[in-house]
Amino acid sequence: MRFKRNGSYTLNRKSKTKPNGKKPPAEEKKQYLEAEFTKVRVVDFDLKELVMLPREIDLNEWLASNTTTFFNLINLQYSTISEFCTGDTCQAMTACNTIYYWYDERGKKTKCTAPQYVDFVMSLVQKLVTDDDIFPTKYGKEFPNAFESLVKKICRYLFHVLAHLFWAHFKETVALDLQGHLNTLYAHFIVFVREFNLVDPKETCIMDDLSEILCAPAPPAPAAPSSPTSAPSPSSHNHVTER
Repeated sequence: MRFKRNGSYTLNRKSKTKPNGKKPPAEEKKQYLEAEFTKVRVVDFDLKELVMLPREIDLNEWLASNTTTFFNLINLQYSTISEFCTGDTCQAMTACNTIYYWYDERGKKTKCTAPQYVDFVMSLVQKLVTDDDIFPTKYGKEFPNAFESLVKKICRYLFHVLAHLFWAHFKETVALDLQGHLNTLYAHFIVFVREFNLVDPKETCIMDDLSEILCAPAPPAPAAPSSPTSAPSPSSHNHVTER
């Protein structure tokens, strides 16, 4: 069974004063963990049920569909703040205490600016998801043996982009009133990669504080009153990790 591989959280950019694009100094207090921001979402359904493999769908097809969707959504989310992510404001691809380095096809390690790193990620993923030999769209065409490992590679890179958005550009995201979209996208992505073990927990642990807040099951809705008169009753480190 093949189906259209797309999806979106509509991004409505409101007319607000734009941020100045300057990267603020790193602060111990993470703005994206404040309750006034973490409670903002664009959906309220159970993400666990959303990511579970449907009984009639092949696993690889499900991974392909969701991976392609996340790539499109994360690329779109990054594009909303890309004018503020420059070689001057983000001289390295950072998230929390981690600096990410790019490794080319020959394994050469390169330190690059955040916009360069994101461009490398998006270009690579675009090349993979549009390759019909890797992400087949024709009925009867088999997925390659290395498909799952490629999906894991893609998800690891996409996590780096999400982590950078929160760490370096959350203020711009709030200024554009897009924190609900970013929160929802991040929670959906983390629940998905956890469901299928696509990203090593050692990779995502730098954002565990946010993950535990955003991915926590929603509290049950209060029971309807029986009558009109009844009333309803992780620690941060000082060192820098290089990856």
